[in-house]
Amino acid sequence: MASKIPEKALHLIINAPRVTLNSIKPLPDSYTLKVRQRRSRAKGGQSGRGNKGQGQRMTLPRLGFEGNNTPFYMQMPIEPYYQNHQMIDLGRLNTEEPIDLNTICNTGIYKIKPNDNEYGINLTDEGADLFTSRVNVEVQWAEESTIAAIERNGGMITTRFYNPECLKAVIDTQDHFRKGLPIPRCPLPPQDALEYYMNPENRGYLADPSKLQEARYALAQKYGYEAPDYSMDRNPALFKKMKDPRQIFFGLSPGWVVCLKDKAIIKPKDEDYIQYYQS
Repeated sequence: MASKIPEKALHLIINAPRVTLNSIKPLPDSYTLKVRQRRSRAKGGQSGRGNKGQGQRMTLPRLGFEGNNTPFYMQMPIEPYYQNHQMIDLGRLNTEEPIDLNTICNTGIYKIKPNDNEYGINLTDEGADLFTSRVNVEVQWAEESTIAAIERNGGMITTRFYNPECLKAVIDTQDHFRKGLPIPRCPLPPQDALEYYMNPENRGYLADPSKLQEARYALAQKYGYEAPDYSMDRNPALFKKMKDPRQIFFGLSPGWVVCLKDKAIIKPKDEDYIQYYQS
């Protein structure tokens, strides 16, 4: 049995392929194959491509082109909004901090265009049955069922108005600070919206605080859940962070100038200037 091993090895060497011109290959991409000219019954001429047009010039339309008609994939409707509970589940929003318009815009997936008469977030009740997060959120408009879904989980919601000037500063804070502009003072809502933001049932930011708890209790009785008690919450500081009606940023007052280069905050000292922004 052992005597056949050298014979097998010798047989393998004899039959092994040799390095010849017909057994070697060039390096990849060392040269390109010449495209052969197509031939037709005319043996040349137009080479089977016809006279002029897309076939001869090789300017065929792209894949999916439907002859200047709207493609099928562009006829499908698009939902230009993102559900807040999806951003919470993905970790885009921190539920341990108050969530306002500036926080949502900083996620980078929610864009607001003031030039297109977009004034904020309209929080609808889509997915309200699946919402289980405890948040302190501030939006511009909310349905009654949406308010109930948030307060059922021990959260808080506030509806607030922003004018276009404040809206531009909130949705792009870095650009506003880079220009060296002072933080604007948020004015009161217009006359047709003043009633909405003063109504405690809408959780308006101008509503009487003593009537807000009564409205929360009445809504809890209507939808069959226990009204939230924020003083007994595991993180009561979350619901104590509130903004002044003239204030648009947490911790920053109107009239202050934030210098990003020096990482400093410049506060006004003139009395008339201070009175204007705090009035």
